[in-house]
Amino acid sequence: MHLARFPRIFAAHLPTPLERLDRLSRELGGPEIWIKRDDCTGLSTGGNKTRKLEFLMAEAEAMGADMVMTQGATQSNHARQTAAFAAKLGMGCHILLEDRTGYAEHNYNDNGNVLLDTLHGGTLARYPGGHDMPGEMERAAEAERARGKKVYTIPGGGSNPTGALGYVNCAFELLAQANNGALRIDRIVHATGSSGTQAGLVVGLKALNANIPLLGFGTRAPQPKQEQMVYDLAVRTAEKLGCPGVVSREDVVADTSYVGEGYGLPREDTIEAIRMFAELEGLLLDPVYSGKGAAGLIDYCRKGRFRKGERIVFLHTGGAVGLFGYDRFLTAGDAATAVAA
Repeated sequence: MHLARFPRIFAAHLPTPLERLDRLSRELGGPEIWIKRDDCTGLSTGGNKTRKLEFLMAEAEAMGADMVMTQGATQSNHARQTAAFAAKLGMGCHILLEDRTGYAEHNYNDNGNVLLDTLHGGTLARYPGGHDMPGEMERAAEAERARGKKVYTIPGGGSNPTGALGYVNCAFELLAQANNGALRIDRIVHATGSSGTQAGLVVGLKALNANIPLLGFGTRAPQPKQEQMVYDLAVRTAEKLGCPGVVSREDVVADTSYVGEGYGLPREDTIEAIRMFAELEGLLLDPVYSGKGAAGLIDYCRKGRFRKGERIVFLHTGGAVGLFGYDRFLTAGDAATAVAA
């Protein structure tokens, strides 16, 4: 099993830091919390999608694409990093954005990730919630192909077996850092959405027989659907790598208790988690993914589900630029607009 045989464009700042969060650990009074800083991958403020795009954009380039196309929610971190990567390679980039929240504020619809999408030269098309976005993207791609463009389409979140290779590599990287630092990792936790990050991690961990439990805190889908999506992608990723059967269904665990009313809709515990990481550790989370993942981490610590002395690694998937689209939830005195847990 060798990742070197797959096309890859090295754009991320790797390895990302692995840091101990002393003040947060003391505040929660239980496990020793570490953070894997995938908010520091470098491309357009960083984030987890850059790891996936190293393999996806290399595949696009190998296929002779002159345009990439992807889709996501209005404040999609993936869209922003795709537009930045396309700019770096001199490719066109077209992004289909779906309104999954109904928020009408200018900052949500035009600031944050959306501002950077266009700053990197991406063109945008907007759709109301509930659309068949993969179908809309394929129709848009066919229209561009009819005009002579060579379009490479990237699924939402970059989550297919090619993109998941980025998080197989992250699992290898994290284990190497732990070994070099004599760090015993008892558990890895992170926010899970389109499933590529968790699928890649579980394949990498199982392939190396790491024996470290992996827990995804869901950001959108109900638990059965989330776990099945991750498992299905993990199976296909393992097959792509040449190690079929390495992942079992019980290896995929997601807790979707912190989703709240839906994708992109922060709860009070999401906002609390964002404030705690900012005030205790100087770290910025986002209200869609990492904030909900951190809310789960904090709640598990408070309830004793993570035991005192355990070493927990929280994978920070990035997305802080999205805070500028959610300013009304974060302005002093207005946090009550978040949905109660």
